[in-house]
Amino acid sequence: MAAIKNYLSEKPIIIVAIVTALSLLGDSMLYIALPIYWESAGLDSLWQVGVLLSINRFIRLPFNPFAGWMYKHISLKSGLIIAVLLGGITTVGYGIFKGFAAWVILRALWGIAWSFFRIGGLSLVAVYAENNKRGSSMGLFNGLYRTGSLAGMLVGGLLIPILGLSTVSIAFGLLSLLGLPLMLSSKINQVEETPGRIDKRAEEKPFIGRTVYKAAIIVSGFLVAMLYQGIVTSTMSSLIEHFYGESISIWNVIVSVTFLSGIIQAVRWTWEPFLGKTVGHWSDVAQGRLPIFIVSLISSALLFGIVSIRLPLGLWIAVTLLVMAGATILSTILDTIALDTAKTANVVTFLTIYSISQDVGAALGPAISYILIQLEAGFTILYWGGSIILLTLAVIWTVLAKRLTTFIKKEIYETY
Repeated sequence: MAAIKNYLSEKPIIIVAIVTALSLLGDSMLYIALPIYWESAGLDSLWQVGVLLSINRFIRLPFNPFAGWMYKHISLKSGLIIAVLLGGITTVGYGIFKGFAAWVILRALWGIAWSFFRIGGLSLVAVYAENNKRGSSMGLFNGLYRTGSLAGMLVGGLLIPILGLSTVSIAFGLLSLLGLPLMLSSKINQVEETPGRIDKRAEEKPFIGRTVYKAAIIVSGFLVAMLYQGIVTSTMSSLIEHFYGESISIWNVIVSVTFLSGIIQAVRWTWEPFLGKTVGHWSDVAQGRLPIFIVSLISSALLFGIVSIRLPLGLWIAVTLLVMAGATILSTILDTIALDTAKTANVVTFLTIYSISQDVGAALGPAISYILIQLEAGFTILYWGGSIILLTLAVIWTVLAKRLTTFIKKEIYETY
């Protein structure tokens, strides 16, 4: 009986995660295809590739508040259907339209789609996850939807040289539109489960609703996104080239920097569904999320700086994979802490602000990276600076954890 109840509570989360994964196919494919096949898209120069791959992030900054406002006036289901339609149309558009101007519009539309996906997805987990399984549900959701990035890069990288960018884009776009019947047939967002509702039981946990606690979550979201989504993702190839050259021999096989970087990042998406849910489950137990989060911040801080040290290639890859695991753990727990806090207020409003902070961090990360790595010890400054930021966050959250026990006699993350 418990298993059936658990499945029914997770079913909407699984459906939306799968729909999101399908829509991510085209976006993720572009990150490996466009820098190589940019002429197939009708582009004139490589600088246009950089603009196209980043404009979707910048468009989300002004649009996230609008998406949050929309979710206060429409159901989660309606907002997610809008996201699926926009995602499918833009991905098909990659295969039909040529030229920089057309692609700017398409990438901007995808940024709008992702605003609906991100805020809607977080709100959905907040609404449907059982209170004592919120971490597990958040890990499951994050892990499942990120498999779309893995499939988009791997399958896209395999098929584009054979079928061409246009054919693969149209195929991925049609696949993403399969999410439409899934959403239409789902029973997401019944009348009594509106995304803006306040959980009265959560209101009884006063400290997590305080401004200082909410501010810590928003700042942490900004910094973690800047370090992992911004800095690590954008500098991985440059870091490998800096230490090991453009071509690398692994077991007597010569591979390119971009291939090795892609494999390292793809490995993360492979373990996301398993590691994310496992860590989320650990954080649901009686001792709560904060102890695990603090320990993860300290461990990640030590590993983050070591990445900037030239080690034997095998050891460096092992350390980098641990850094990627740290990204999975930190993002899962922090997202869940944000959901816990969102239940003390209007869910959509707080999660909109949280999403904006992450997008700003992810957008600033590459800019900061490429300013610093031009310095003589640029990578060292960048990565050990990241370690200091993570350690500072660990100190802040340790103080907050102590204050939490002062305000609340029982553990905040016990079963309600």
